Amino acid sequence: MARMTARAGTLYLVSTPIGNLEDITRRALRVLAEADTVACEDTRHTRKLLDHYGIRTKTVSYHEHNERERADELCRRLAAGETVALVSDAGTPAVSDPGFRLVRAAVESKIAVVPVPGPAAFVAALVASGLPTDEFYFGGFLPSRTVARRARLSQLRELQATLVFYEAPHRIRETLRDARELLGEREAALARELTKLHEEIARGRLSDLAARFSEEERARGEMVLVIDRHVLDAHAGAEEPAAVSVGELVTALERDEGLDHRAALKRAARRLGLTRDEAYRRLIAERADAERE
Repeated sequence: MARMTARAGTLYLVSTPIGNLEDITRRALRVLAEADTVACEDTRHTRKLLDHYGIRTKTVSYHEHNERERADELCRRLAAGETVALVSDAGTPAVSDPGFRLVRAAVESKIAVVPVPGPAAFVAALVASGLPTDEFYFGGFLPSRTVARRARLSQLRELQATLVFYEAPHRIRETLRDARELLGEREAALARELTKLHEEIARGRLSDLAARFSEEERARGEMVLVIDRHVLDAHAGAEEPAAVSVGELVTALERDEGLDHRAALKRAARRLGLTRDEAYRRLIAERADAERE
């Protein structure tokens, strides 16, 4: 079979290891070596990978803070015939990492976009969780704010699919407690430090995991939370999910996303699975209840 080489004027989306440097394909290494430029979140981090494999390709930063400007610049380079390889710090670019804006711009400019498949932490966690993989929902990172996070979980309560999320160590305790309260008792798995020295996949019920990771020293490393679609013991101790306050969610959206009241109410309604009129009526009812208290 003839050996393929990186094509000029092409954007390659190159997946890189999520921990173990051996988890990279020969094709990915070849593309990284042959590209004119490697666009990466952290040039210092990616340089360690490139140096490990003796790759001398020049790098340029491409992260959430310069994504808009850099996407335009990289598209101009691509249109001029350069080959660009996009990587994230770990895993598959554009999956809960920068990349979408560049890919979109390339597609609109009719520039060839070629994926070079490889590691993705949420896939590794899902297949090793022991939970159903036939149908799943990947939600990226849950909102960091409590009200917004609880609203998102409430919205997903009836979804008949395995739920998969990324989560930060300092929020995992609250997320597990919220998931147990709002989704009901379910089987789950929490994977951390995948492919690294201290890799761990903890399995059990949400309440078990919440107790296990209640201590801060246990909640360390990059985490993937996988939750089964089925509720266990619905009538034996599972708590009824608390209603999410429309007013609190609207306030959070106004504060965190800079939306005006009208737009925040519309967004809140969508997240809660309500029509705008239903959300408005609930908001008025909440205000009336608060005045009576």
